[in-house]
Amino acid sequence: MARLIFHIDVNSAYLSWEAVYRLQHGEDVDLREIASVVGGDEASRHGIVLAKSIPAKKYDIKTGETLFSARLKCPELVTVPPRYWLYMQSSAAMHKILLEYTPTIQRFSVDESFLDLSNMEHLYPDYYELANKIRERIKKELGFTVNIGISNNKLLAKVASDFQKPDKVHTLFHHEIKEKMWPLPVEDLFMVGRATAEKLHRLNIYTIGDLANYDIGILKSKLKSHGVMIWNYANGIENSEVRKSNHIVMKGVGNSTTVPFDVDDAEMAHKVLLSLCESVAMRLRDAHSSCRVISVSVKGSNLISYSHQKKLDVPTDSTRKIAEAACRLFDEVWNGHPIRHLGVHATELGSNDFYQGYLLDDFNYEKDRAVNDVVDKIRLKYGSKAIMRSCFLNSGLSSMTGGVGEEDYPVMTSIL
Repeated sequence: MARLIFHIDVNSAYLSWEAVYRLQHGEDVDLREIASVVGGDEASRHGIVLAKSIPAKKYDIKTGETLFSARLKCPELVTVPPRYWLYMQSSAAMHKILLEYTPTIQRFSVDESFLDLSNMEHLYPDYYELANKIRERIKKELGFTVNIGISNNKLLAKVASDFQKPDKVHTLFHHEIKEKMWPLPVEDLFMVGRATAEKLHRLNIYTIGDLANYDIGILKSKLKSHGVMIWNYANGIENSEVRKSNHIVMKGVGNSTTVPFDVDDAEMAHKVLLSLCESVAMRLRDAHSSCRVISVSVKGSNLISYSHQKKLDVPTDSTRKIAEAACRLFDEVWNGHPIRHLGVHATELGSNDFYQGYLLDDFNYEKDRAVNDVVDKIRLKYGSKAIMRSCFLNSGLSSMTGGVGEEDYPVMTSIL
């Protein structure tokens, strides 16, 4: 076979890494064997679920829902706060093992990697045996489990790794698509989000097979180029290369600032949020990432803090889109009291290789990406003040605001 792609996916990554770390440091309870989640603050019981154990899934607890909602489903739920430095270390340790088998590795996220093993059949004559060897090494040497999907392209390898979990190896070659992929719900297909799924359901498309066998002309008229792309995906057509990359995609990028004066009107607050979003979005693009969840935090001059968050229909790395979402969240949550501190945080990160439009979306993603690319290059070369939006002129505000948290860029000089 000409191409051979592995997709490595850590099972319940944050939860697994937390469990292994705690067991190594003397704890008796394995978080993976009880109803538990990683997310938020145990003391305040605020935040969202970042990862969940298999027992927690039995209570229909979902990644991205609030801890409050999760506790209603399972009052005995064990919650542990995230430790990003630990996850970066665990991801780096796995990457080090994978490099022993091929130099062509694309780190799709902190817990996912694509390996290109094309034209290496003389070195690895049995690809299934190789996958199991990698899976067993990771489990034995690092203590956590992975699923490995095998195919001739990245899309099918990724779909295969989502089959039965945990600690499994699955194949999904083109001759297996009809049997293994077409019966799955259409929502399981990469790049079919909630909004797209609803549109497909209105066309009586409920499975990936329904989509694969649908009239592509109708899909194009209803969903434009996105309809053609997901039709191709449903038929296993995807030819992107495994791009060698050692950068780590963080799970969260955030900025916050204490304003030197009381902000008592929404227009000024929006400018502060935009200045924060400028740096958040630039760091997302620098990490080759897009975000799915935006949150805004507010602290009043009375020192009372509160926050609000939203899951986007479409992942984005666009400054404009992130700022629009942040301003809407602020308008929904602000209680009218003067503000001294504002923060913006982007989470649920993934690769920005793809962007997804939808039927009523007239936003020009290609033009916006080109503009952001030019602005980023100017700022990197000449400094953050070299180019700014006109709304910041005579505003008394910096056009890019906020610092970098330890959770965003932990100090690890030897992991790559």
